[in-house]
Amino acid sequence: MLKTLDIENIAVIEKASVEFSDGLNVLTGETGAGKSIVVDSISAILGERTSKEIVRYGCDSAFVSAYFEDISQTALNKLEELGFQSEDDHSLLLTRKISISGKSGCKINGKSATVSMLRELGSALVNIHGQHDSQELLNPDCQYKYIDMLFDNTAELEDYKESFRNLIAVRRRLKFLASDETDKERLLELLDYQINELEAADIKIGERDSLIKRRELINKSEELNSVIHSSLLAINGDEELVGAQSLVNDSCNSLLAFDEAKTVSDILLDINDKLEAAKDKLEELNSLVDFNPEELEQIEERLDLLYRFSNKYGATEEDMLEFLSNAKEKRASIVYSDEELEQLNNEYDLLFEQTAELAQRLSEKRKQVAVKFEKAVKEELSFLDMPKLSFIVNFDRGKLSSSGFDKIEFLISTNPGEPPKPLSKIASGGELSRIMLAIKNILSYNDTIGTLVFDEIDTGVSGGASRKIGLKLKAVSKNTQVICVTHSAQIASNADEHFLIQKEFSGNRTFTGVSPLDFDGRKKELARIMGGIEITDTLLNSAEELLNASQN
Repeated sequence: MLKTLDIENIAVIEKASVEFSDGLNVLTGETGAGKSIVVDSISAILGERTSKEIVRYGCDSAFVSAYFEDISQTALNKLEELGFQSEDDHSLLLTRKISISGKSGCKINGKSATVSMLRELGSALVNIHGQHDSQELLNPDCQYKYIDMLFDNTAELEDYKESFRNLIAVRRRLKFLASDETDKERLLELLDYQINELEAADIKIGERDSLIKRRELINKSEELNSVIHSSLLAINGDEELVGAQSLVNDSCNSLLAFDEAKTVSDILLDINDKLEAAKDKLEELNSLVDFNPEELEQIEERLDLLYRFSNKYGATEEDMLEFLSNAKEKRASIVYSDEELEQLNNEYDLLFEQTAELAQRLSEKRKQVAVKFEKAVKEELSFLDMPKLSFIVNFDRGKLSSSGFDKIEFLISTNPGEPPKPLSKIASGGELSRIMLAIKNILSYNDTIGTLVFDEIDTGVSGGASRKIGLKLKAVSKNTQVICVTHSAQIASNADEHFLIQKEFSGNRTFTGVSPLDFDGRKKELARIMGGIEITDTLLNSAEELLNASQN
């Protein structure tokens, strides 16, 4: 539920903090005092579209924050789906800053978010219903949702959705396989070229690095070759120069005759062994440096090919080989597509039959629920002073879709003897508000939305009906938090928390405040609503009677 709403610099509200109760919260005030601003602020924090005109005159930005407690599992799931971590106590803080430039800065639990994220999350937290904000109730494409929300078990619905998803997946694959033959031939021709080119190249993992190292060695081979020969000459010597190995051998042999020089002779023997090992390594290196003059040209050509392939098939040898493997798989899927096409057609027929059967079961369950729904709505509307209204859930059959094949539309007849017509065609604003309230009351035990907002639900409704609307709002608030903007004393008298929206003037500026009322404050406000210009003792007594009656 919505616990705290903080508003800064929105329209005529400079600063306000509203602490809502978990029951029925009512907001009243004179016309033009700014009651709608509170609802607009709630809409803004839920990610709805706003205008820079909402920012208070003379200010650079406006700010709204909403603190929710004990949010539903649906809202928690949506929070995690959007990539935000939930709090251990299931609380939630939403903030939104709206600048005069029209830009918004949003946060969810202190972390940056987008307006669309707020909107997605907000749909699981609050439902705002205004006199002219009933698109979903009036839209036949959405009316099945109200029936589905009354399911005591959603197994049939989930089974159908899973079967329909599988059907769509097979249909997409069939559409791809049945694509234009010219496209297939063109794709096969391209795949054959790519496969042949890659296979002919016979790419080996790691060969590019190996070739680069070999090229580097060849490029410095002349200088290295000279050093190798100089080193071998120093070790071996020649006809004119005595080598190091020969000199060490002579010295070692001379010292062996003396026992006292054994330590030195052993060192010289070790030096001689290391010179021999060095000579072997130099001769081995010399063989590597020895190369065919055409080898460097071949290396350059191979590296050039690998470079061109890296631009076409992937940066590394692994990427190129993976491209080859995928190309072979694609080619095979096209070549054998006729066989797969036949198999998928059979699978599609079976899935279609299964999905249609599950849609039929779903439709039968909806019809059973609809009978109870019709009866419950009629009872609710009868209590709300609409006893003559006939409410019918009409079923037509359409094409299979993600919601089944049912085309459900709510029909009403406001006068006996008149044929029922679509709700969107004949319901007035007042009737629509009461129908929505009736439906919300029926759904309140199943609805996962934690907060319902009704904006002037009493518009076009008589005093007696307002009293009953107040009782229904009170009943709904036992299961779901309700926030209601109203001009009706009968509705306001049922509030668990009553807020007065009041406009004040100071220094040629207008300021609107939101204040919670105690019993005496509520009595005065109800008397104002009932009496208008002058609040008399009679009106105060009537207001007190109304409050006492509502509390009892």
